[in-house]
Amino acid sequence: MPELPDILAYLAALDPRVTGRRLEAVRLGSPFLLRSVSPPVSEAAGRRVEGVERIGKRLVFRLEGDDYLVLHLMVAGRLHWKGKGARVSGRAALAVFDFENGTLVLTEAGSKRRASLYLVRGRAALAEFERGGLEVPTSSLPAFREALLRESHTVKRALTDPRLFSGIGNAYSDEILHRARLSPARLNGRLTAEEVERLWKAARETLAQWSERLVADARKTFPEKVTAFRAGMAVHGRYREPCPVCGSPVQRIVYAENESNYCATCQTGGRLLADRALSQLLKGDWPKTLEELEERKLSSR
Repeated sequence: MPELPDILAYLAALDPRVTGRRLEAVRLGSPFLLRSVSPPVSEAAGRRVEGVERIGKRLVFRLEGDDYLVLHLMVAGRLHWKGKGARVSGRAALAVFDFENGTLVLTEAGSKRRASLYLVRGRAALAEFERGGLEVPTSSLPAFREALLRESHTVKRALTDPRLFSGIGNAYSDEILHRARLSPARLNGRLTAEEVERLWKAARETLAQWSERLVADARKTFPEKVTAFRAGMAVHGRYREPCPVCGSPVQRIVYAENESNYCATCQTGGRLLADRALSQLLKGDWPKTLEELEERKLSSR
């Protein structure tokens, strides 16, 4: 799912292309994308875009007349910029936004249709999309601490809860926790004051670093390949690859449709976190440390 740095990159690319431009038509390729009925999406046609902004992980197109197109890309939704009047086809194309100077195409990989589009009228209606999460890049330490400890969770789950923190998902939470040298399974209520501050600094630094990098790239060319697995990431998507800090193999915990990647040496004192599916299968044979894991590998050869 595109997260804060990715959304900021999209905004940086979209702003010079669509702000001040007329939206000539909205063509829907899937009836499941549009989640609002009043005002009808046909009323967006012919309006100029007065600006683009975001609410959490949602992209917002501010139209003249106080209407707003609200787009949530969810997990697999991506945007593509093409020439004016470009012909668009294929099952992946969910919507086409025809501007006077080009064509914005929304695609979604896979068979599940999770992306959503709303047309709402007025700031009050737009405010209903706010989840209340803290904007970490501009947050103070006390505000971060209050959000982190508001509910009892693991730090991984707390960071990815949009009601607590805005714009952080699976990928950047892995990177934040690695920089903070904290286990994703650590309970937030058991963090020391020093660990909370370390996490706050790591979150701000990680998001700032990646936002600056991706926005700079987006100002040069439209971000056509937005992915959660980027070259230069420390642990996310790098299972079994060496940690850039200590060289230990990156580990993972798989759950539902997501996974957490972490370095056992840097984040858990060498202890392996139990993968729910594998630990249930192996039961008492589950290795507890990196050393045990390496011994198992050697003995199986």
